[in-house]
Amino acid sequence: MTTDDQIDELPDDLNPAGFVGAYLFPDNSRRRWPGAMYIGFAAIIATVYFLAIDAAVVNTGWLVAAVVLAAVGLFSISSGWRMAVDEKEALVAAQGAVGFAVGHASAQQVWRGLRSRPTWRVLCYSAEEPPVQRGLVLVDAVDGRILEHLVEINDEADLESAAG
Repeated sequence: MTTDDQIDELPDDLNPAGFVGAYLFPDNSRRRWPGAMYIGFAAIIATVYFLAIDAAVVNTGWLVAAVVLAAVGLFSISSGWRMAVDEKEALVAAQGAVGFAVGHASAQQVWRGLRSRPTWRVLCYSAEEPPVQRGLVLVDAVDGRILEHLVEINDEADLESAAG
């Protein structure tokens, strides 16, 4: 083999032989720790500003930094929702919402609203081959409510049967 030959290989992280188990999606409540740290740093910076206001290097920028850090910290804490519904439970809830037997499906985590409430976006296809129906379901990851759902005829199935 010469050095000009190209070898097509999967990267190590995509190699199926290295599969170690199901992926556990991280919980959003992890956002609370950085939020508490931001508020702690904001308190330290504000304390330095008020105690050393006459120092040459302390100016109103310190107070602005403290306010910004505190705001980001409060946002991080308030958006640190604890997720009670994982992607498997979201797939089951989506199947109940669409009203047909689900074949292929996938779940993606998204965030909704100002406080970034975690939501599962589930795309599912009916079990026929090719799938006749498809659905999109939004499942709240905090309490499992179905927020929205849409079911429609799968136009791609018509294209596949016409081409085949």
